[in-house]
Amino acid sequence: MKIGKLQKTTKQRGFTLIEIAIVLVIIGLLLGGVLQGQQLIENSRVKSATNDFNGIAAGAFSYQDRYGRLPGDDPGAVVGRGSSWPASAAGDGNGVIDDDATNVFAPAAASETTYFFQNLRSAGFISGDATQVGKLALPANPFGGLITIMSGTALGDGAMPPNTLNGNKVCMGNVSGSSAIALDTQLDDGKPNSGRFRASASATPNLAPAASAATTYSEDTTYTVCYRI
Repeated sequence: MKIGKLQKTTKQRGFTLIEIAIVLVIIGLLLGGVLQGQQLIENSRVKSATNDFNGIAAGAFSYQDRYGRLPGDDPGAVVGRGSSWPASAAGDGNGVIDDDATNVFAPAAASETTYFFQNLRSAGFISGDATQVGKLALPANPFGGLITIMSGTALGDGAMPPNTLNGNKVCMGNVSGSSAIALDTQLDDGKPNSGRFRASASATPNLAPAASAATTYSEDTTYTVCYRI
């Protein structure tokens, strides 16, 4: 009697076209959700930055209406006004927020750039600790950089004679190219070297604005942007 081995065979079943299609659709939906989420985050940052520009400008004008001086340039901004007013945060009253244009993102403790934010906080126009000085006095912006104020000459458009962005300017560092484009489009004319909103390429997160603005925007570049208030 022959005893043979019983061999069990199993069939290997592959994916059907319908199953593959379902997987691809799910992957597409996940990727689309991630990209959409990133866009929503960027849009939120741009909106927040726009509010910061407008809010600081409104605070500066409201301060001037109340006290008759620009914040940062106010000789009366002393502790005698109340406990929230640091005694050292009084400017010289010359009508200009004096700054060091090469050091606006790391101002000295005894500078009108520092005093500007101390005065706005003491008066309640922006939030934060009014006793902070120097770089610590500068608010953070939504892009991981800082916000500062400057009045010096910067960001010319390259024309002859140079058409620089004079006057008091609120500046932000570490702004991505796509966000800089969106901000300029919302606040001005969409061009980095004209109007009230200008930008210069920045190799480091908080680099002072250059003497000349960029001629075009690139989404691959990070910028320092300034908006005249």
